[in-house]
Amino acid sequence: MRPMDEDFAAYVRSRQHRLLRAAYLVCGDRQTAEDLLQQAFVKLALRWETIRDEHPDAYVRRILYRDAISAWRSRRRETLTHVPEHPRAGEETRVEDKIDLQRALRLLAPRQRAVLVLRYYEDRSERETAAILGISVGTVKSQAHDGLIRIRTLVPELSPTPTGGEPS
Repeated sequence: MRPMDEDFAAYVRSRQHRLLRAAYLVCGDRQTAEDLLQQAFVKLALRWETIRDEHPDAYVRRILYRDAISAWRSRRRETLTHVPEHPRAGEETRVEDKIDLQRALRLLAPRQRAVLVLRYYEDRSERETAAILGISVGTVKSQAHDGLIRIRTLVPELSPTPTGGEPS
């Protein structure tokens, strides 16, 4: 194996799990996330010589988010308008909260979902999020605001109470 190939293979091995998690959060489907990530790695491989010393993670994430949005646009399909109710026995567990949040994320518009994942899962700044998605900082702010309102509407038990504590 050539040194360039070894560098690229080492990068993929070290980053694939974290990048797959990010892709899954954006698209909500493991198989689609794997496909998105594989396509992003192929695109990265084609530019590896010029990207490897810069920020390959940022390049891959930009590809992931943009390709996910493009795929959503090309196959617009019918979605639910609300999160289905499900009975709860006793206190909610953290796992249930995650499931509810994942359901709510799937109901968001593609750009809102990408903005929320970048801002709150990836812990990116507004400026970084804007650069990755190729949109303005103002659009990031409005999409994050609208997306959070929608999630709080869909899953009110995840919203903090007015005093800042956890809901009861």
